[in-house]
Amino acid sequence: MASTVIVESKAKVVDEISEAIKDAASVVLVDHRGLTVAEDTVLRKSLREAGVTYKVYKNTMMKRAFEGTDFAQLDQYLDGPSAIAVSKTDATAPARVICEFAKKAPALEVKAGVVEGQAMDAKGVAQIAEIPSREVLLSRLLGSWQSPVTNFARVIKQIAEKKEA
Repeated sequence: MASTVIVESKAKVVDEISEAIKDAASVVLVDHRGLTVAEDTVLRKSLREAGVTYKVYKNTMMKRAFEGTDFAQLDQYLDGPSAIAVSKTDATAPARVICEFAKKAPALEVKAGVVEGQAMDAKGVAQIAEIPSREVLLSRLLGSWQSPVTNFARVIKQIAEKKEA
């Protein structure tokens, strides 16, 4: 009877992980050993504000949940304590927040990640972290569209003012 309860509880954890990674834009694995409680709290808050789910799971549970998905590529990195950061909307958010935080807390070690189906090691995750957020990219795009229109309007106004004078 007790083993049935254990199997059911493990199945629930695997289902929870599977649901978290379903339709995920990116997943980043980290080794969180050495973080203080205060640092971990700040990291979790930063990730939550960026819309990223962060949780510590057993490696065997993650391996089972990753089976048959793009995230199975992460199995080789599942040794030692592991935490997983998942984003369903912004593919760069987990890498960006974690790498930024790791600069202040060197105990946090990025293991690997999968971004839009592409597996990468810690160096690859660090490169993804350099990409600005979606909002920043959209605002830059909007700014580049507005600039010619604004300049055109300024020239037209100057021509109109010259004709009035």
